[in-house]
Amino acid sequence: MHTMKGLMMKAVLLLSIMSFYSFCSGASNSSNKIGVNYGRLGNNLPSPFESIQLLLSMKAGHVKLYDADPEVLKLLSDTDLHVTIMVTNQEISMIASNESHADAWIDDNVLAHYPSTKIRFILVGNEVFSYNDRQLWLDLVPAMRRIKRSLNKHQIHNIKVGTPLAMDALESTFPPSSARFRSSIPAEVIVPLMRFLNSTKSFFFVDVYTYFPWSVNPTNTSLDYALMKSGINETYKDPVSGLTYTNLLDQMLDSVHFAMQKLGFNNVRVAIAETGWPHDGDFDEPGANAYNAATYVSNLVAKVTSDPPIGTPAKPGIEIPTFVFSLYDENQKPGPGTERHWGLLSNTGSPIYEVDLTGTSHENNTKLSEPSNNGPYNGKIWCVVASTASPDDLGPALEFACRQGNGTCDQLAPGHGSCEFPSVLL
Repeated sequence: MHTMKGLMMKAVLLLSIMSFYSFCSGASNSSNKIGVNYGRLGNNLPSPFESIQLLLSMKAGHVKLYDADPEVLKLLSDTDLHVTIMVTNQEISMIASNESHADAWIDDNVLAHYPSTKIRFILVGNEVFSYNDRQLWLDLVPAMRRIKRSLNKHQIHNIKVGTPLAMDALESTFPPSSARFRSSIPAEVIVPLMRFLNSTKSFFFVDVYTYFPWSVNPTNTSLDYALMKSGINETYKDPVSGLTYTNLLDQMLDSVHFAMQKLGFNNVRVAIAETGWPHDGDFDEPGANAYNAATYVSNLVAKVTSDPPIGTPAKPGIEIPTFVFSLYDENQKPGPGTERHWGLLSNTGSPIYEVDLTGTSHENNTKLSEPSNNGPYNGKIWCVVASTASPDDLGPALEFACRQGNGTCDQLAPGHGSCEFPSVLL
């Protein structure tokens, strides 16, 4: 039986869907170039059915899942959305060990839904090189090969296999021409990965966020440059390649191109598995506001839906498949405040800011007030333990907070801090 509160929430969500649909109803089909990441690390999110209706109303062309949830895949079979599914990190080593495990995974997660569900990409793992797990690294490409072989057994050739990596897979990114993969990633891992992507004509999927390098030192890089604002006077010329950059996203993407080139792979295309801008965050996270988020996403969509494609300075005219992060704010994600504020939509399904995924409108932030947090936070910050915090989670959370390098935990340092335990209790 529905409670009155539940009925009211359903009504609010339905009105949000109708409102969003009316905003986008006059759009063209160019939005099929844009995808949205559908993460579900929240305990207050709309149902999968409602979420898919929202994606359709937004005229997204692609949706990327972080698993292969059968309920979601079944619901997607009634749509024209192109779908990306994921082999979780925990499944990689098992699949790498035996072809039968790969066959079973394809049976359960692809054949049970394909072709009525338009699965187009299978991503093996998520940011694998960001974890210090050498065995996982070594198992990555064998798992990708087995997944591809299983697809081939069923004569399925229109599903590409890849793996999304974070920008920390590179140890040098500036200038872009100097970029190279981390020396800690063995050649027997990265070279076979590039060979696989090259031979299967797949993409190098990268999670690329201009927010992070800008926010680390917002006084050294122009915010407009990070937001891809057109008409700005700031440019950067790579001293080696001679290429001129007008925005930070192109710089970061071309660093991936140059890193691949150094390994002898010049023809592997790049796809953006995640990108976006946070619309809120903690006091010490500059630039996290709805105005900047709307500006970035609008400029991103205009770039990647351009016809003919714009590409990047190193790869002009090349289309870049792109997934915006993310559909919702996810209230159960750990880490700083921005981690829970990347959503295009709130948990009611209403837009946090207006966004046009078709690329036909570029005035999505005109109704928003100018932000006041675009500079570094000058006040003092400190951490307190929430009354609801679990003792088991406190240690990892403290470790995460203290390794950010911003001085937050200096007063806890042994022999130096006035709050050192246990001397503070004496």
